[in-house]
Amino acid sequence: MNSIIVSALMGMVMMFSGIVTNSKQSIKNIAIAAMAVLLVAHLADANDIFKININVHGMLNFNRFGMYFTTLVIGATLLYTIISGDEVVKVGANSADYFALIFFVLTGVSILASYNNLLMLFLGIEILTIPLFVLTGSDKKNLKSNEASLKYFLMGSFSTGIMLMGIALYYGASGNFNIDVNRVANEPVNSGILIPLGLLLMFIALAFKVSAAPFHFWTPDVYDGAPTVFTSFMATIVKAAGFIAFIRLFESRSADMGVSWTILMPVIIIATLLVGNVTAVFQQSVKRMLAYSSIAQAGFMLFALVGLNDVAKEGLLLYTVAYSIATIGIFSILLKMKDYTFEGYNGLAKTQPLLAFANTVFLLSLAGIPLTAGFFAKYYVLAAALKQDTSILWLVIVALVFAAISAYYYFKVIQAMYFKDGEAAVSEIKPSFKLTLLLLAAIIIIVGIFPTVVFNWFYF
Repeated sequence: MNSIIVSALMGMVMMFSGIVTNSKQSIKNIAIAAMAVLLVAHLADANDIFKININVHGMLNFNRFGMYFTTLVIGATLLYTIISGDEVVKVGANSADYFALIFFVLTGVSILASYNNLLMLFLGIEILTIPLFVLTGSDKKNLKSNEASLKYFLMGSFSTGIMLMGIALYYGASGNFNIDVNRVANEPVNSGILIPLGLLLMFIALAFKVSAAPFHFWTPDVYDGAPTVFTSFMATIVKAAGFIAFIRLFESRSADMGVSWTILMPVIIIATLLVGNVTAVFQQSVKRMLAYSSIAQAGFMLFALVGLNDVAKEGLLLYTVAYSIATIGIFSILLKMKDYTFEGYNGLAKTQPLLAFANTVFLLSLAGIPLTAGFFAKYYVLAAALKQDTSILWLVIVALVFAAISAYYYFKVIQAMYFKDGEAAVSEIKPSFKLTLLLLAAIIIIVGIFPTVVFNWFYF
């Protein structure tokens, strides 16, 4: 409960900080301090040191998995604020409001990590997405940003309608909004058509939020049109929140969908991997390539839904760390580049060797190369699926083939940095930025060698 209340309060603090000071550097520092306060407050809650006790009448369930996921998300957002805060304040004249919206997004994430009622799922999704409509269109002088915001708003509203219809059907059949996360997954059930149909509609709405094919069509244009610094946030923290909402709902209710669940998941996974990886190969812009890459990564994260076991939860936690840290790092470097094409990276290793090294670590992690966090993230989600059902070995093999394809477009960037002639043009690089990049790269490598460090607090 601490994270829900404190994140909302910190959002209000950021709103008023814009009245108190016009200094963008001060606003950034206040945002970092507020994010640290939020992290400390949440850790105090998770360790039973200090809790804000409110009777939620069973609508929220603060279990250890959800609490730990929220910890990882807040920690990743703190790193995002530190490394990309300077770029956030450059977007427009309302930098304090941008940080406030980020805190409100975290309020939605905290609700999605702990909901036990479909009404709270709806509230969490809306609190999460409405600030994103504003952030996407925050570059008001850029027509692409305006178009992306409008498209995201229309598509988001459409998916919300689908979710509400699904919730209404579920309520009509069951007489309540509770999902009972303590129910054993795959427990035999006996329900009519309304509950499976309602769950299917909610599945479609959540698939839209995580940009799973064929509900991905908004993603490339929105990610490409939004200010790059906010694309980084949307592609990491927001996507991870969508998957926590997914797994909390279907870990107890997938059995209600019957055989359609086992048919639906492979189709969605293959379509997502196919669209994300194949389309990314043909992109000329690194930013747009990363947008399609995020779709492909969603395909791997969907394997956690196939597993729906303890290994799947471990995989989702590890994927949250590996994918968020690597993507935040890549986008922070992209923000420093003056040319977003692959040619714009030519010779970066000669002019900025540290940036090239860190970028290589991040790209290797996204590709799932051993000794990086991304390798074990992919391993855990695939192992979870096999543990649940060994008959889907063919689906795991298909995923590995697509992982090999993804290495091609990731290595195109590495090739441009190290093996092509040119002088990549970058903006001014501060020493603090380089230190933070090294920290992110170190996290990727350490987790890649010792993945259990991510789980130690979760279990002990």
